[in-house]
Amino acid sequence: MLLVPSHIKRPDYAESGEPISERTSRSAANIVVHTADQITKIKRACVLGREVLDIAGSHVKAGVTTDELDKIVHQACIDRNSYPSPLNYRNFPKSCCTSVNEVICHGIPDNRPLEDGDIVNLDISLYFDGVHSDLNETFLVGNVDEQGRKLVRVSEECLMKAIEAVKPGCLYRDLGNVITKHVHANGFTVDRTYCGHGINELFHTAPNIPHYAKNKAVGVMKAGHIFTIEPMICEGIYGTEHWPDDWTAVTKDGKRSAQFEHTLLVTETGCEILTARKKQ
Repeated sequence: MLLVPSHIKRPDYAESGEPISERTSRSAANIVVHTADQITKIKRACVLGREVLDIAGSHVKAGVTTDELDKIVHQACIDRNSYPSPLNYRNFPKSCCTSVNEVICHGIPDNRPLEDGDIVNLDISLYFDGVHSDLNETFLVGNVDEQGRKLVRVSEECLMKAIEAVKPGCLYRDLGNVITKHVHANGFTVDRTYCGHGINELFHTAPNIPHYAKNKAVGVMKAGHIFTIEPMICEGIYGTEHWPDDWTAVTKDGKRSAQFEHTLLVTETGCEILTARKKQ
């Protein structure tokens, strides 16, 4: 496990592996309307998270291992006086998740070199000034076939279409309908195991946001809510299996999966994408 300098503020699970605050906090069951101070802190953490993802993404190419990408992410977090949120969260052994091809999410970086034609998702989360940020993107490695490129493109479109629906008064459960409509129109499926989530001082908290239609998510959006949307789109059937490492989630049929994620703030009139890439 890579080391984190002692001066960097750490979440409560950094040593024990157990996110005690998530299990004991009332906000884990209630959707928080964030204060101006909380929003300012989370915005800053999201800017730093975007910087880290962009740095790691610039190194994605054939021949690079996901373990090398993890080291780049780790150092980029340290350079920003930030703790890489995944590190030792429920004993996760690395500083980011790297999900290649059939891996839906939570892939553990390893020494397999990326190959021409792969797709790889980099999921970046960091903890800065007492709050977390969370975002991810799927990258093309070299010459990806047309179907793979379509899968990645549609996955990003699903996220953006869901974001367009975010505003005060929107039901959290309705986001799954928006995503599923676009997914099915393009011949793909939506993973039903994992969902978006609230984020603040806690890495994962209310609301839970399923990405599939006709779900039973609880809650109505209000200005000041902060959460992620992160649909995982599958090339074949939906359905999840897990590797013996207890983390890596893969498609049942071995076909590819792609994902994009942003952290969002509900405003009085719509939403702000806190992890958006800065306009050049």
